[in-house]
Amino acid sequence: MRILLLTMSKTYDKQGIEATHNTVVHVGDQLDQHSHLLKHSLQQPHSEFVTKLIVGKKTFQCSVCLKEFSHKCNLISHMRTHTGEKPYQCSDCVKNFSQSSELVRHMRSHTGEKPYQCSECLKDFSLKACLVSHMRTHTGEKPYQCSECLKDFSMKCNLVKHMRTHTGWQPYQCPECLKGFSSKYNLISHMRSHTGEKPFQCSECLTDFSHKSSLIIHMRTHSGEKPYKCSECLKDFSKKSGLVIHMRSHTGEKPYQCSECLKDFSQKSSLVIHMRSHTGEKPYKCSECLKSFTQKPYLLNHITTHTREKL
Repeated sequence: MRILLLTMSKTYDKQGIEATHNTVVHVGDQLDQHSHLLKHSLQQPHSEFVTKLIVGKKTFQCSVCLKEFSHKCNLISHMRTHTGEKPYQCSDCVKNFSQSSELVRHMRSHTGEKPYQCSECLKDFSLKACLVSHMRTHTGEKPYQCSECLKDFSMKCNLVKHMRTHTGWQPYQCPECLKGFSSKYNLISHMRSHTGEKPFQCSECLTDFSHKSSLIIHMRTHSGEKPYKCSECLKDFSKKSGLVIHMRSHTGEKPYQCSECLKDFSQKSSLVIHMRSHTGEKPYKCSECLKSFTQKPYLLNHITTHTREKL
């Protein structure tokens, strides 16, 4: 550590005109060896002195990006961002890390250790950052704000994903159909439409689902839970979409319009069915007589005529 002594002295000539003199002296690495300089500076007659110690830390500079560090160990860790070196290896899965702290955090995924506990609900976490984010569910704090629409978020990662709704950036692409997605989660969910994977199973009837949200909604058919309530008539719904559609019966809103005759509809499904009156499409076909229908209820009603004939 380098220590400098800055002395600012004020002197006066015979006319009483003030003059300021600045003196910087390198006093070395140990202050006690040069304490006599301080005493001398403060005891000068006929002058006013202001004495300061300037402590300058020795720095270590990266030869690649010129970033400076106060400790050599920090520089060594930083250099790995340029070299790609990962000297710390997990003994369980052989994954490599550039810093020992990263390995320590990773090992908790094998050991199940969760050393950080929420003081409110006693939930445990393996990472301190996860605990900090979780605490905001109790405090309601949302420190990250969108510069476009001023919407607040409790986690930075959610803000990053939200910003893509403004920029339109879709960094995740499906290798099968090349469709783009703004989040990795949405890509993973989409990939199941190609693979047919359904990793979420109902514990009651063993029906499989490709999305967790679909399983949650399905489970309400067993539990009878209807968490969405209309504020006008207090009718309950198991799906949020059901409530949204129902609310239009109160507001009169019809957001879906036919491009042919400009007729408005409150539900998209109603518009789809109506469009068949223009296109002539009849997607529902009877397997007995091959007669086609525009709507499934019409087909089911028609099927009964064959059933009666067989009786």
